[in-house]
Amino acid sequence: MVILRAGLCPGLTAEMIQLLKANSIATVVDLVSSDLEEVARKCCLSYKALVAVRRVLLAQFSAFPVNGADLYEELKSTTAILSTGSKSLDKLLDSGLYTGEVTELTGAPSSGKTQVEALQRIQVARVFDVYKMLDVLQELRCSVSQQVLSSSGPVKVLVVDSVSAVICPLLGGRQAEGLAIMMQLARELKTLARELSMAVVVTNHVTRDGSSGHLKPALGRSWSFVPSTRVLLESREGTWGQASTHRIASLTKSPRQPTGIEVELDIGSCGVLEESPAASGEGR
Repeated sequence: MVILRAGLCPGLTAEMIQLLKANSIATVVDLVSSDLEEVARKCCLSYKALVAVRRVLLAQFSAFPVNGADLYEELKSTTAILSTGSKSLDKLLDSGLYTGEVTELTGAPSSGKTQVEALQRIQVARVFDVYKMLDVLQELRCSVSQQVLSSSGPVKVLVVDSVSAVICPLLGGRQAEGLAIMMQLARELKTLARELSMAVVVTNHVTRDGSSGHLKPALGRSWSFVPSTRVLLESREGTWGQASTHRIASLTKSPRQPTGIEVELDIGSCGVLEESPAASGEGR
């Protein structure tokens, strides 16, 4: 919210600001949304001068209008859908991972969060604290924005495994500082996804809800607004003697699909295996 102040735009004098504030108009939003004829009468100001000031403020601080058709064409040209390698998981995610978005895989230890993202042609950076992670992400942004490509092609997917491991140590006694750093990391991930057309995938631990006892993603409500899509992974008892472990992937947040959909994944030591026909539905 921008406070009215002298010099903010031509014509907005200290005397005008004082008269406006005396009539409860203290911000740019207050002024541009007001009835200027009434404001001119109450504040004993020139209506023509107020119209000129509002025109300049709108040009400086309002978004340029874009119609829906142009936005749709821009979305089609900048968004790619990347397959995870699993037909069932792709179906759960409405065809796969979307560039420009953050997708979160949550689950308890040994639920398959890491194995489900076993990929080829990857570059690994090992970090053990959030400060090093921020450095790596900023280096990645610079290299990609300067079109410095690796030998295998441009970077399209960023996987952070796991985001809670580097954030949770900061959420103890210095909680205010820890939350600020967590949101700085969130902004960096969303910027990479949106501005560089990357699909960002993060893994997260789970905790028990104090009232219901149900599993919920770690890092609290503030972090819950960061991922566009959330998938909960849970283990399922398999048949005796099977080499792979069956797990259930449930969609808990999505901008495209109804939540509650779930599929069965067959995860081995090298990642997601090809599944038998997926069992999916709108309930647990």
